[in-house]
Amino acid sequence: MKKDGLGGGNTKTGLIFEGKTDLAIFLASQTGYSIQGQDVYYNNKLVAHLFKKYELYDFLEENGVDWEQILSARLLPDNCIYVIIRNTLYIIECKFQQIPGSVDEKLQTCDFKKKQYKKLLSSLNIEVEYVYLLSNWFKAPKYKDVLDYVLSMGCHYYFEYIPLVKLGLPVPDSSGE
Repeated sequence: MKKDGLGGGNTKTGLIFEGKTDLAIFLASQTGYSIQGQDVYYNNKLVAHLFKKYELYDFLEENGVDWEQILSARLLPDNCIYVIIRNTLYIIECKFQQIPGSVDEKLQTCDFKKKQYKKLLSSLNIEVEYVYLLSNWFKAPKYKDVLDYVLSMGCHYYFEYIPLVKLGLPVPDSSGE
């Protein structure tokens, strides 16, 4: 994987875009990883928690956070992974496009959404990273300015693939041992 999300991928070291990406299914298929409910284990050690849509709000409630006292509207992330060792929640929004449409403009909302998630998690002292997992459609030259904006706002994007290391997760040994 090259800087700014450009480049190739290896199915054993990163999350592959499949239009409807599911972190739990992907991680469970990796050597050393297992999923128990929302918990992610690597070599039998708890390394992360997974959340989709409303599940994030269950986590917040369990930790004494009343989102309605913080935000005026609920945000529903495609995928989230709270990586324990990094104390960071990665919001992963999957954007798949094959024809021009409304998804184009959604990329411009990353700054607002990242700030909202940071506000939501501030009382738990959890860091937030906002990441787009994009289909190759967004490699078109007409998206250059929008993608530059995403980076300038401290958000990230990858095409078709996110390396596990970028999420702070252990990378399985490629030798198969």
